[in-house]
Amino acid sequence: MIFGIRREDKNEWEARVPLTPAHVKTLGQNFKLKFIVQPSPIRAFKDQEYREAGAQIDEDLNACDIILAVKEVPERLILPGKKYIFFSHTVKGQKYNLTMLKRLVDLRTTLIDYERIVDDKGKRLVFFGKYAGIAGMIDTLWALGRRLKSEGTYTPLADIAQALKYSDLESAKKSISTIGENIKRNGLPSSLTPLVIGFAGYGNVSGGAQEIFDLLPFEVIKPADLAGFCRQGSISNKKLYKVVFTEADMVQPKDPQAMFQLQDYYSHPEKYDSRFEEYIPYLTVLVNAIYWDARYPKLITRDYLQKFYQSGQPQILKVIGDITCDIEGSVECNLAATTPGDPVYVYDPITRSIHPGIEGRGPVVLAVDNLPCELPRDSSAMFGDVLYNFIAKMSTTDFSQPFESVNLPPELKRATILYDGQFAPDYTYMAKFIENL
Repeated sequence: MIFGIRREDKNEWEARVPLTPAHVKTLGQNFKLKFIVQPSPIRAFKDQEYREAGAQIDEDLNACDIILAVKEVPERLILPGKKYIFFSHTVKGQKYNLTMLKRLVDLRTTLIDYERIVDDKGKRLVFFGKYAGIAGMIDTLWALGRRLKSEGTYTPLADIAQALKYSDLESAKKSISTIGENIKRNGLPSSLTPLVIGFAGYGNVSGGAQEIFDLLPFEVIKPADLAGFCRQGSISNKKLYKVVFTEADMVQPKDPQAMFQLQDYYSHPEKYDSRFEEYIPYLTVLVNAIYWDARYPKLITRDYLQKFYQSGQPQILKVIGDITCDIEGSVECNLAATTPGDPVYVYDPITRSIHPGIEGRGPVVLAVDNLPCELPRDSSAMFGDVLYNFIAKMSTTDFSQPFESVNLPPELKRATILYDGQFAPDYTYMAKFIENL
């Protein structure tokens, strides 16, 4: 079986790979798999590294049985009858990818989506989420340091670089740990205390973000205690303060007699209102790391921010690191996705407009929608470590069999959106997305 690894071309920053040269070498040795890798000038791993791992470097992937990618494949480059594995971003009917989906159907391809590779309980198994949190937190701290400096307040945080400026995660952590020691030793300006960073969510993305934040000196505050804590006088300037918000902290039942129940909230979010506005006046930074769709209440609305800024209260909220990056979603003032080359803008709550950079009225918003690409070698290695096992299992798959009997591992079978151009049983609802194209 021949696997292809296509060149990523979504943007100039996308340097990730689904499998590293080390994975390719081991798969070739242990399972006799062959790899053809398209050449790339921006990939985090050089062509020569793949060549030394035993792969063939070739522009032409027609000889491949299965083609691996990270991001979507441009419709003009889709090859007929091939088996593709990548993040397709189609299962919700995302309009920007529907013509690609139609092309995949028309060319009778098979599509396996990483996002849908889950265990029998629905837990995702292959993801970059942790590295979105890691890179997002580094960038959020970088933005905070720059914002404070622009306001005339220098802190050691100003010495943090954007994630993509570090050679790897180890060097980023070493730098931030050194800055943490500086804060512990010399403190922050008293005008900034307490410097509170709130984390919305507690999953893989939030975990990655907290892994970086925890390199700094900090104390944990419970959401229920936040207001009272910030009003007291005895607060240290030699540490930061962390608040982690769960669903029970962020929303409440509309019925005042009802109790919060997590599964009820997931099943009937329309029965709940956001209560997050009660925390915003005490946050210096908000790191948004929650899963969200339109059924759920928003964390921050534009209406609230306008009233807050018109009230004359101190403008404490400096930066919003919207790692999940749902445009006009849970953070409604996120009006546009950004790129690693131009990662932030300022949202003006009064005019409800945005402008690039870190200066101006309103919070700085970090809204990079492919953050893991800022640490491409580390994030690709972690991703490939998990994907490796599924590729190994695919080495004996007989794709000539009907979908019902094909010997794909169950995790991959659940992730198969198209099989020879037909929607798999779990995804027949998607046919309506392309019926008028």
